[in-house]
Parts: sequence; C-alpha cells; structure tokens
Amino acid sequence: MGGRKLVPAALFCLVLAMLPSHAVTVAVMSVDLGSEWMKVAIVKPGVPMEIVLNKESRRKTPTAVCLKENERLLGDNALGVSVKNPKSVYRHLQSLLGKKHDNPQVALYQKRFPEHHLQEDPARGTVCFKNSEEMQYTPEELLGMVLNYSRGLAQDFAEQPIKDAVITVPAFFNQAERRAVLQAAQMAGLKVLQLINDNTAVALNYGVFRRKDIDNTVKNVMFYDMGSGSTTATIVTYQTVKTKEAGTQPQLQIRGVGFDRGLGGFEMDLRLRDHLAKLFNGQKKSKKDVRENHRAMAKLLKEAQRLKTVLSANMDFMAQVEGLMDDIDFKAKVTRAEFEELCADLFERVPGPVQDALSTAEMKLDEIEQVILVGGSTRVPKVQEVLLKAVGKEELGKNINADEAAAMGAVYQAAALSKAFKVKPFLVRDAAVFPIQVEFTRETEEDGVKSMKHNKRILFQRMAPYPQRKVITFNRYSDDFAFYINYGDLSFLSQEDLSVFGSLNLTTVKLSGVGNSFQKHADAESKGIKAHFNMDESGVLLLDRVESVFETIVEEKEEESTLTKLGNTISTLFGGGSSEPAPNVTEPVQDEEEVPPESGKDGKDEEGKGEAKTDEAAKDKQEDSEKSAGEEKSQEKTEDAGSKTDAKEEKDGEKSGSTEAEKDVEKKAKPQKKSKISEDITVELVINDILDPTADDLTSSKKKLQDLTDRDLAKQEREKSLNSLEAFIFETQDKLYQEDYQLVVSEEDKEQISAKLSEASEWMDEEGYTATTKQLREKLSQLKSLCKDMFFRVEERRKWPDRLAALDSILNTSSFFLRSAKMIPEDDQIFTEVELNMLEKVINETMTWKNETVAEQEKRSPKERPILLSKDIETKLALLDREVNYLLNKAKFAKPKAKAKAKNSTSSEKSSKANSTAEEKVIPPTEESTDTKSESPEEVQPGEAPPTEESTLHTDSDSQSQPTEETTTTGPTENAQLENHIDDEL
Repeated sequence: MGGRKLVPAALFCLVLAMLPSHAVTVAVMSVDLGSEWMKVAIVKPGVPMEIVLNKESRRKTPTAVCLKENERLLGDNALGVSVKNPKSVYRHLQSLLGKKHDNPQVALYQKRFPEHHLQEDPARGTVCFKNSEEMQYTPEELLGMVLNYSRGLAQDFAEQPIKDAVITVPAFFNQAERRAVLQAAQMAGLKVLQLINDNTAVALNYGVFRRKDIDNTVKNVMFYDMGSGSTTATIVTYQTVKTKEAGTQPQLQIRGVGFDRGLGGFEMDLRLRDHLAKLFNGQKKSKKDVRENHRAMAKLLKEAQRLKTVLSANMDFMAQVEGLMDDIDFKAKVTRAEFEELCADLFERVPGPVQDALSTAEMKLDEIEQVILVGGSTRVPKVQEVLLKAVGKEELGKNINADEAAAMGAVYQAAALSKAFKVKPFLVRDAAVFPIQVEFTRETEEDGVKSMKHNKRILFQRMAPYPQRKVITFNRYSDDFAFYINYGDLSFLSQEDLSVFGSLNLTTVKLSGVGNSFQKHADAESKGIKAHFNMDESGVLLLDRVESVFETIVEEKEEESTLTKLGNTISTLFGGGSSEPAPNVTEPVQDEEEVPPESGKDGKDEEGKGEAKTDEAAKDKQEDSEKSAGEEKSQEKTEDAGSKTDAKEEKDGEKSGSTEAEKDVEKKAKPQKKSKISEDITVELVINDILDPTADDLTSSKKKLQDLTDRDLAKQEREKSLNSLEAFIFETQDKLYQEDYQLVVSEEDKEQISAKLSEASEWMDEEGYTATTKQLREKLSQLKSLCKDMFFRVEERRKWPDRLAALDSILNTSSFFLRSAKMIPEDDQIFTEVELNMLEKVINETMTWKNETVAEQEKRSPKERPILLSKDIETKLALLDREVNYLLNKAKFAKPKAKAKAKNSTSSEKSSKANSTAEEKVIPPTEESTDTKSESPEEVQPGEAPPTEESTLHTDSDSQSQPTEETTTTGPTENAQLENHIDDEL
C-alpha cells in the first residue's frame, strides 16, 4: 500500500517540476513571409501584439541567405554581401517553392539571377541551388534557415524560447506550395499553428481594431495588396453573427480574390536597373558591357530600388554609383516620367486583380464601401492613380499600416490558437481559391455492352470556406479500386498562370481491403465506401480515412413480455439508454455526397443533389462531433418513441382480448432495430504534383541546417574569446600605469606582467587569428592568473572606504539602541538580560576586531596581501544587523502589559464612590488575565497613532505604565516625561 501511495505523490511532484518550464514558453510569434522582406511579431504575457526589432533595430528584415565557404549570414548582413558577392546570396525564394525544374517560374528566376546555378533534383524533379561541388541546397532548406533566423530574432526580443508560429502565405499558393512552406518550417524546428493567407491576416488586423464598428449590417471592404513579387485584391465581408459558444461575435468572410503573380515592385526595380545599365553603356566610359558583370548589376539593382523610392516623392533624381565597374563612377538623371514609361505595361495590369475579385464575389463596385491599400509597392504614385480611376472612388483608404498589418493580424490569430492566451473571438472564414474534385472510373453496362465511365465529383468548389470536412460515398464498388484527387475547373486562370501553376493532378488514392470487408460482412447491407476529407486551417487538403460501412438488422428479443418492454422503453427515455457499448457502430452520415449509379444527365442532376448533401457548414472536428452526437441522440429518441408506441398498442390489444393469431401479427409487424458497422480500408497515396521529401531527406536537411547553426555558434564563441583576450591585453597594459595599480604592484611584478602581456600581444598578431577557441581561452586564463593578485589588492582597497563607513554607522546605531533599551524601566522591560548582554558582546567584539585589524593593515605594505578583507567586514555587518533586527522585531510585536483602569481624580463624588466600590472587588491580574485584557478593545486608545518601528518600544512601555485606575495623574506624567526624553534621543 505504501508503494501505491508513493506513485501519485511522485507524479504530482513531477507535474509541479514541469510547470515552470511550461510557464516560460508561452510566447507565440508570427512571420509575414514576403518575397523580399519579412516582418516578425510576438505576443507574450504582459506584451500584447508587438513587431520584433532585428539586430539592426529595424522593423523588417530581408529574406536573404548568404552562404560562403566558412560563413553563413542572414538578413541585413546577407543583403550587404549581395553587392560584393551576389553569387553567394539567395533571395526571392518564395517563387521557387513547389515548382518543378521545367516550370516557367524557374526559368524567369534564372533570368533575373544569372549568377546562380540551378539544377534539377533527380528524385523529386524540383529545383536546387548548387553551392559547391559537394553542397546543394533546396529552396525549402534555404527558407528553413530564414524561418530559424526569424525565430532567433523573436526569442531575443521576447527573452524566452518560442516554438509556436503562424506564417503568412499568398492566397494563390496551391497545395504543393503550402506543403513546401510547412516542410521548411519543420526543418527549422517551428511548430506551425496555421498557414494564414496574407490577405486574410490583413483583413483580421483591420477588423480587430474596428470591432465596435462591426454590426449585423454587411460591410464589404476591398484590400489591394501590391508587394514585391505579386499583387492580390481581396473582397472581405464584415458582419456580426450568432454562435452557440460565444454569442454574437464579429466575423470576416473572404468573398472574392483576384491576383497577378508577376505584378510587383521587384519587376519595377529590375526594369529601372536595366534602364540604368543602358544609360551607363551609352556613356561609353568602358568597352565592356555592364550587363555581363554580375557585381555591377547588383550595384545597379540596389541603386534602382533607392531610386524608385525617391521618385515616389520627387519628379526627378540623380542616380549615382561609385566604382560601378573598372573603378568607373556612374551618374545619370532619371525622371518620374521615364520610370512610368518603363513600367507602362505593368501599370495597365493594376486593375486586373480588382476585376477578378469582383467577378469571383459576384459583386459590383457600388457594393464596395472602401478600397484599402496594403503593401509597399502601393506607394508608387502611378499605381494609386490607376487604381483610383479603376475603382471609381473619391479616395483610397490608407488607414492601416501597409507594411505590418499582415504580421499583426497573423500574431493575433496565433494568440487565439495558443492555449496560453485568451483573446476576444473574431471569426474567420477563409476561402479556397482553387476548386478541388474527385475523379474515378466505373464499369457500366448498357444494352449488354460494357464500358468504362469517367466520373467527376466536386469536393470543394471555388471560394469554398475552410476549414471544412467532406465525405464522399462510393456505392458501386465491392472490390479494391482507386480514385483521383485533382484540381477542378481552372478556366478562370490565364494561360500564363496555368503554365506556372504546375500539375493539375494532386493525388491518386489506391484502396485495398474493400473486397475483404464485403466478404467479412456478407450478411449485412452495404452502405458504400466512405472517404473522409479535411481541408485544415492552413488550406491543405488531407484524406483522414476511408471506411467501408455496412448496415445490419438486429431483432428484438421475443422472450421479453410486453410490460417488460414498456418498462425498458420508459427507463431508456429517462435514463439515457443502455450502458452497454456497441462496437464498430458509426452514426448515420448525412453530410455526404452520394455517388449516383448512373452518369450522364441523371448523373449531373444527382451530382447537384449530392452537393446539396455535402457538409458546407462543418468548420472543425468539434462541430462534427457535436453534430454526430446530436444525430445519434435524435435517432435513439426516434427508435425509443417507436418502441413506446408499439408497447402501447400491444397493451391495448391485450385489454381488448385479442387472439393469439393477432399477437403473432403484431410481433411480426414490430419495427426492427438497425445498426451500422464500419471497417477501415487500407489507403495508399501516390502524390502526383510535387513529391514530399522522404523521412530520410527531412532528417538529412535538419542535420544540414543544425550543422550550419552549430558552426555559426562556434564561430561566435571564437570571436567572443578573441575579443575578450584582445581587450584584456590592452586594458591591463593601460592599468599598469594607473596610480591605483602602481601602488600595489612591485617593480619586479610589474615588469613580469608587462613582459607576458607583450608576448601575448605578439602571439595574437602572428597566430591568434588562426588559433582555436580553446587556445584563446587558455591564453586568457594564464594572463588572468598572473594578474589575479594585483587585481585583488586594488579591488580590496577600493571597497574599504564604503565598507568601513557602513560598519562604523551600524556600530553607532546599535550602541545607541543598546543604551536606550537599558534605560527602559524594569516593569516595562520587554528585552531579557541575556538578549541585551548578547548584543553588547557582539558590539564589543566587532569594535575590537575593527580597531585591531585596521591598525594591523596600516602597518602592512600596500604591495602585500591585505589582512583587512571586504568579505570579513560584510560578515561583521551581517552579524550586527541580525542582532539588532531581532530585538527590533521583538519590540514591534510585543504585547503591552494590561493594567486596571485609572480613577479620574476630577470626577464627582458619586462616580468616585462607585469606582472605589468596584475597586474593592477587583482581583489582581495574573499573567493569563493580563494577556487576555491586553487583547481587549478597552486598551486601545482611539486618538493614538500606531507606533512606528523606532517608537514601538516606548509606546508599549507607555501602555504598561498605568498599574491601576487609582493612579494619580502625576504617575503617568512622570513616565511620559521619561519616554519623551527617550524619544528625543532616538
């Protein structure tokens, strides 16, 4: 028994031990992952949403990675290297995620960054960067480095570990691209709470700060987001809705999305760069073509980005680059008109996403209340001019932070998804931009001729809200088969977008075990093969499970009498049914799409009916479980009600004296109970778009990233050790000539230390910069050991004045306190003789030690080890302080001795007689009665202030100086005079 009791206690202690670690790691973060910049935000206890500053104290960080032979740089440091060594810097990685090597987007990237060598991954068919002969990096690995760097920035800012994150992605990312981001986050060790569309994050941020303005009236807002790489227009509906859990809450719903993958600020930068290159070649200062020099083009790109920003506020500007190529400076004037002419075709594409969003949402411009600008590239004046004309509004909304809105909205969602924070609910209904359908073939027979029919069933329509679950039922299969998950009708995409989109086929699903399930349940009625799909919060489609469902009929027991059945029915209605479990029983699935037996016209009609049955409102697992529970409950009630009716009819039959034959008819007509049995089907998934990395590939990538991280940390440690050694040498050489140090070091020691420092300095110049971290630490340790005595003597002499002054002060205070305590009258004394003698002993010993030690120290040379040590002084201080505090606390909490009430000498004779009569009956107080009376409210004087720590002693003696009520007024007066005298001394 004792051992059993110890187990819960041990578990309880383990839980308590784990609590602090969980409490520390409650912060969450968001990453607004753009093609050129990223913004990071955090939420932690005491800090609501806040943007993270990077090491350069900037609010946004370049999504760039620099990989040299023995060095890795990220963020601003990597961007700085891009001008000097563009080949080693990788950026704009977003456009390569989830793309095969033959994708037009890869060719465009190669054209924009010709310095990089892109090659095909033989296993997956995707792209990888050839960094060296031995080392290659995939875009997911490079993005993983960026995400790991963002987590490091967030952790430094939050001052605690962070693992949970919400990451933004463009709304037009397809399944392969979303999976690639999740893989990159997995390599970085991040737990992704959700991939949120950047336009949804912006809409959430807008709504959160305007919660009071949202009511049951529909409000439509368009967000126009032009970033560095792409442009998206989104129509969002804000409205309050009623929920079962939280009552009436605001909700945003994505109604329409239009996008242009290639329209962004980076394309403008590239055109401006090419224009500057053309101007430089036109000046004919060099015989070489500047466009063939990667380093020179990188310099021009940097200048073009600066030029675009300046031209947004100025009509013209002088572009200049020092030492552009062959030490030749470049200088040229560029006007805003020239810039707008260069990008004229780009500006013509600005209204395109607006029209696409309107057509998707089936709305008109009149229904849009406001158009709000988001993204850095919307600051270009021509973009605003064209957009304003396209939307026909008086002005464009600029009332949110165009750069940080997505990061702030994403971090709000992160806090809502985290269990560590409680935020006000704001419902988000995102929408899938691309439809997804299920395709399968089935053998049919018409007029004796067998043929294969190809069937399509829409799983998620275009702009279908998610997260959402769907169930599709295959009724005509009794053996193993396969079906296909593909994208639906993408005719709304242009031919160029379709070529960039990638494979239209997602997954082939091969089912095995179907035939076995039919053989196993041959006596049951088949209800089809049900495939359960889930589009999660990140917009990623998952096949949860596939099951074969059968229905069997369970007959009622005939042995039970009518009265027994009636009693069971009533007890079931009021008691909640039988407690026996029903294995393999599934609830009836109503939110499913039944595959019709025939195709063609009838198939189309039934397809519409099937879609109507599809669960459009299911948002998460909880709602599904609640709905299933409700259906089961209603089913039970229906069956129970039927049983009750039957029982009642049977009872009536008995009363009317029915014959045996009639009873048999009633028993046969009795409804029979149905139950459903499910059998899991083995599923094999064959991915058709972009293969996911294998488990070994993921492990290898994680190890590759961890090795780089370890190398970076080792490099930082070495640099830290090198700087520490270098600083120690210079500082110590300088200290040798300072007055404090010359006083305590002999000439011989000074020469020895100086020689060792010079030797170390020479070693640093010759071998120090190639030495290992261990060698640098050993060298520093040797020098510190040599100078330790000198530093100790100087440090002690610097501490003496303050420490000795503090000791003198406490000696004076404690001596005065001792004298005051001894002056308290014996009757009022609250300190014992032993306590006062102990304090006196400590004071005398401390004073003697101080005088003797100081005298001894004055006789010793400053160059010798001091006998007066600061730690000894601190020990004496602590001892005296402890003794005095003990006595002060005793005085503070001491209870005054209770006395009999004093007689008022000025009262009338009648009251005097009454008091004297009462006095004769007073029993002298014992110790117990004294304590009791001291706690009575009669002793509290209402006009007196509570005693302070210093005057506690004297206030107590004042209350104890009145022995009886017959005491004359002269007694208290004398005591009061004595106590006032003590107060003056204190």
